[in-house]
Amino acid sequence: MTEVVIPPAVAVAEAPPGRLAARALGLPSVLFCIVTGAAPLTAMLFNVPVAVQGGGYAAPAAFLIATAALTVFSVGYIAMSRRVTSAGGFYTFVTRGLGRVVGVGAGLLIGLCYIIFVAAVVGVMGYFAATTVRSWTGLDLPAWLYMALGLAAMSALAWFHIELTAKVLGVMLVAEVLALLVLAVAVLAHGGAQGLSAAPFNPAELFGNPGAVKVFGAAASGIALFAAFWSWVGFEMAPNYAEESRDPTRIAKIATYASVIGLGLFYMFVSYAYVTGWGLEGSVRAVSDQFSGAFASAFYPLSDRYVGPPLTAVIQLLAVTSSFACAMAFYNTGARYLFALGRERVLPAALARTSRRHSPAVAAMTVTVIVALYGFGFVLYDPSTEGALLKLGTWSPLLGVLGILAVQALVCAAIIRYFLTEARDGFGWFSTLVAPLVGGAAMAGACWLLVANRTTLAAAEGVPFITLMPWTVLAMFAAGVVVALVMRGQYSERYAELGHFTLADPELDAAGREH
Repeated sequence: MTEVVIPPAVAVAEAPPGRLAARALGLPSVLFCIVTGAAPLTAMLFNVPVAVQGGGYAAPAAFLIATAALTVFSVGYIAMSRRVTSAGGFYTFVTRGLGRVVGVGAGLLIGLCYIIFVAAVVGVMGYFAATTVRSWTGLDLPAWLYMALGLAAMSALAWFHIELTAKVLGVMLVAEVLALLVLAVAVLAHGGAQGLSAAPFNPAELFGNPGAVKVFGAAASGIALFAAFWSWVGFEMAPNYAEESRDPTRIAKIATYASVIGLGLFYMFVSYAYVTGWGLEGSVRAVSDQFSGAFASAFYPLSDRYVGPPLTAVIQLLAVTSSFACAMAFYNTGARYLFALGRERVLPAALARTSRRHSPAVAAMTVTVIVALYGFGFVLYDPSTEGALLKLGTWSPLLGVLGILAVQALVCAAIIRYFLTEARDGFGWFSTLVAPLVGGAAMAGACWLLVANRTTLAAAEGVPFITLMPWTVLAMFAAGVVVALVMRGQYSERYAELGHFTLADPELDAAGREH
């Protein structure tokens, strides 16, 4: 089995065609690139209300369960990333563990899912930009105009060096985290509406939660757990930046654990502050009021009450910048998947061309075109500002999350098989067997929760986009499988190299010394 090996210490200026900028990113930059994909502020503003709708005031417990499950998943994921370092990420992992046919199917599916996420979050950004500018200035411009401006800005950033993008994302990330921390600390310092309680962290309270039953008529723990898992989408991006990292093995490990555990603690803290600020039953009623249009977010009255209107204005602004940063992070990862698939001729080889700064320029501009066309279709369907949020920004993430969770389940199976066959010297009973089994079960369960509750989550009964969503995911996967089978029959040499473009031995340290 031939390995396409690239020396680890190639200088950025000397990087050959088909390579990304080597050693461009340190640990902070990689963290900025991946954590902004999870979009902490956006996750809290949108997913906490959904979690409360399903699990009532026990929403923090849903984030606790998701943190534990994703931490276990990360154990095997990190073990695999120490052996396989490539911009292909999940595509490369699945190919190495489950074979080229399944790998190409997973690669095409995950690449398209990230691009769909870009379009979805651009829609969210357009909605918040339009409503915020209108409330502040009275200027009423359509959401699609802000969407076009945001996509243009992302395209410009993507053309330049990845380090510039990382700095932009870093500034936005720090701002949104600080704003939420100020709000959460203020709520807890005041003791909330009814004092502090440990009940929100009790997993048993998720099932048949009295607060949710009283307000919504039924508690759907599946919706609460799905909302929690949804909040981490993007944490798995670290291996996609391996080729541009200064120390791929070390950085991928630290960045993945830091994002999973760090985000988990942050989500639990902020969601607990939300529940405490409103009071146990009041937190559920506030979500009901938000859904009925009483206010744009149930977090805004909290910031008014416990800190003051200036913080509310800051959070409103950060809702726009956070959405932009989130979309930019997904844009980067989607471009790297197209780049990897183009480099291995699964997709047109032109996608592997880089700019003079060694960014995946052609792949990035392709992402721009796909996002523009996809978003334009939704604008034609519903050109209203609300449609940007409730259609493009709500329906599309469900499709993307389902695809990503399904591929993550495949990655778990790939990890187990890879260490039982190709890398037996690295096999560990917990890290490469038990952890992937538990992680895979969690991902499969989350997929089931999404499919079973997709109509409720989308608030769309009988809409073909939602009804056919599981089949759309299967169709994208099947398209990749067909491409792989065609390559196996007609381009056998090229097929033999699929999934094996990697850096030099990842066990070499950053200075290039042999282990």
